[in-house]
Amino acid sequence: MVTQRIANPFIPVRFWAWPPLNKNLMNNEILKIALNTKNLSIINNHTHYTKLKNRVCGDEIEIYMVIKKGKISNFKYTGESCVYCQASASLLSRTIINKSENKIKFLLKTSENKLKNIKSTSDKEWKSFLKIMNKNNINRKDCLLLPIKATLKALKK
Repeated sequence: MVTQRIANPFIPVRFWAWPPLNKNLMNNEILKIALNTKNLSIINNHTHYTKLKNRVCGDEIEIYMVIKKGKISNFKYTGESCVYCQASASLLSRTIINKSENKIKFLLKTSENKLKNIKSTSDKEWKSFLKIMNKNNINRKDCLLLPIKATLKALKK
């Protein structure tokens, strides 16, 4: 059964829109990024590996890396996680090649600042990654930062 709305002369027509718009809906950009699964796989001859779980939501990610001469030459990931974590891992996997540990630490700090809407100096090389790190996604901060934290954990081993 369909119910009809009765027009109220005191409420302008532009406010009759139903259902109300939800501003917390997922960004289409996040979905597009997450669907790029080019580096979603396992490296059998990896030099560094870690598995990290987000205690807040249960996301899990496994990071596989090959390090040569102090820089990351190959990076792959797998796991069971939400779209935000998958998008972050996908972007990270595309931008992390030939980066050192110090640059990844800088990325973590810059990402946290961007999520808190704190202005900081950012590198042009991380520009594509930092576009998902904004105050609109602050509720998913742990999901977005999980791949970076897992990468840093793998580098310490």
